[in-house]
Amino acid sequence: MNLTSKRKQLKKVYEPVGVLLARRTKITPNIITIISVIFGVFAAISFFKEKPLLGAMLLFISGFFDLLDGVVAREREKASKFGAVFDWLADKFVDGFLLFFIGITYSTPYLTAIAITANMLHTFIKPVAYAEIGFSSRTKGKIDDPLEGVGFFGRPETLLTIIVFSIFEHFKIFGGLEFGFVVITALTTLSLLQRIVYLYIKYNKDYD
Repeated sequence: MNLTSKRKQLKKVYEPVGVLLARRTKITPNIITIISVIFGVFAAISFFKEKPLLGAMLLFISGFFDLLDGVVAREREKASKFGAVFDWLADKFVDGFLLFFIGITYSTPYLTAIAITANMLHTFIKPVAYAEIGFSSRTKGKIDDPLEGVGFFGRPETLLTIIVFSIFEHFKIFGGLEFGFVVITALTTLSLLQRIVYLYIKYNKDYD
């Protein structure tokens, strides 16, 4: 799937909103990131309280704000190294909360542990690759890295799957979030393995 590889096409949808925020308000990129985290935390709590439709709506808003901080930063030429790190950590904070509360509410502790571990490794394998392998360039705060485009099921796909299966949960169809959590765990793990195999094939050699 890899929605990240479709970033340029998706930007046409959300970028105008970010440009409008940058030009008409004084809101900072880091504040937008914090707003995204707040909505994400409330989404997780909503799932814990077995309100999947509310959780899905809050999660959608959280994800949308997460897309806007980078647009505002670039539009105002306020992109910073701290902002890039803060945005990344904020994403994983929300992801951890979401998977934990959905897991303990709709799944089992064992599957929850696997889901969270696979999700975190799927993300943090990238900075390890930056450090050990390097990257070719950085354009407007975005790193062109060895794993760009590798891994078919990342954060965008995870959030979209949660939203879709939250709707199924509300209408009690297709197994709801119980089945959706199994799907997320399985696909995240397979995508992580895809990244590991890719790195092994391409970079299994001695340092120069």
